[in-house]
Amino acid sequence: MTKKIVDLRSDTVTRPTPAMLAAMHAAPLGDDVFGDDPSVNALQQKIAALLGFEAALFVPTGTQSNLCAILAHCQRGDEYIVGQQAHCYRWEGGGAAVFGSVQPQPLNHQPDGTLALDEIEAAIKPDDAHFARTRLLALENTLGGKLLPFDYVQQATRLAKEKGLMRHLDGARLFNAAVAQAAPLRAASNDDRPVAGPPQGRPAPSGGSAAHAVASVGATSPVAGPPQGRPAPSGGSAAHAVASVGVTSPAAPSAGSGLHAVSERGGAMVEARRIAQCFDSVSVCFSKGLGAPVGSVLCGTQEFIARAHRIRKMAGGGMRQGGMLAAAALHALDHHIDRLADDHALARRLADGLAGIEGLRVEAPQTNILFVDLTGAARNQSAALLQHLAGHGIQSTGLYRLRFVTHLDVDAQGIDRAIAALRAFFKA
Repeated sequence: MTKKIVDLRSDTVTRPTPAMLAAMHAAPLGDDVFGDDPSVNALQQKIAALLGFEAALFVPTGTQSNLCAILAHCQRGDEYIVGQQAHCYRWEGGGAAVFGSVQPQPLNHQPDGTLALDEIEAAIKPDDAHFARTRLLALENTLGGKLLPFDYVQQATRLAKEKGLMRHLDGARLFNAAVAQAAPLRAASNDDRPVAGPPQGRPAPSGGSAAHAVASVGATSPVAGPPQGRPAPSGGSAAHAVASVGVTSPAAPSAGSGLHAVSERGGAMVEARRIAQCFDSVSVCFSKGLGAPVGSVLCGTQEFIARAHRIRKMAGGGMRQGGMLAAAALHALDHHIDRLADDHALARRLADGLAGIEGLRVEAPQTNILFVDLTGAARNQSAALLQHLAGHGIQSTGLYRLRFVTHLDVDAQGIDRAIAALRAFFKA
């Protein structure tokens, strides 16, 4: 019998759990281009309230979310300050420059993933016709699996605000960052009760256990209740641009209700909101560690989201019956955040299992991404190593610098298989 593949290439390879598929199947649908898909509206309202923003916009991908954000913040001839390894600079095809004539100003990262504050300040151009206008600071958290220190996030975003810049967070893995940030706070607590209040049991890799249902953010998921959409607007007015992104519905939760839901949940949700509130806009991806098949959400003010909505339309990101995908994201918000701690633990398990192997330099993981460098003579064996791993059903990315990413479709047995395969190759 063929062994199950242990796919450690990325957390984007996850498949929906049976419970998520059931939520998708049951989702009430409308037409999101008309602004009346109740499940999309519920998702936008919920994530905006939880992270403390006025509005949100559901988009197909994180790349499109970042593109909408940069172009909504900047005009032609503007620039944004960004890290050399940031996804919205290095891995998104130069979209801001290609589609918006917005110039990136990349800076080198420090070893911990931060951008030096003095280098940020030095990169801000004077108001002079010779220069592009510096409009935006874009940070990413986590970055390559590293958690940006929260005091640094506060300092960098405060500096940007003082200099008149807007601030965008690529929070593709915001909830991984939040779980990691909450962990030492939880460990330091002298109270034996869970920080989040109710029992926070995590589902098995198949997901959706009854025990985990109590970890719901706030009230029952809107997709399971009555439709929360609005009648389709009759025309293409500016009001439609706002209505279609779910920011004027009377059913939308208030900032107070969102804060209450966050307080009830505690832990990672509190930290996610703390991080998000340092920025003017935040992009959150649901198709990575949260396990949804497709989709990201961009959060900001109503005015900002209205601009982003127009850009989404131009980029072809308007989806019709998008509620099936939104329902997956809603399910992930309710059931897949706290279990990210399991992924982080599995990354540490893998790192511990590879420690001490000659020819490997293992970088201690902070979240769910582990980097392993081949050193010395081992570099000459990289192709053979990858072939060996594939032969044992282990998939990863890289050549001389291997990347392993844990997620809800990988369990401890899979991690132990990966350790055994690597140790066998190096005879360790």
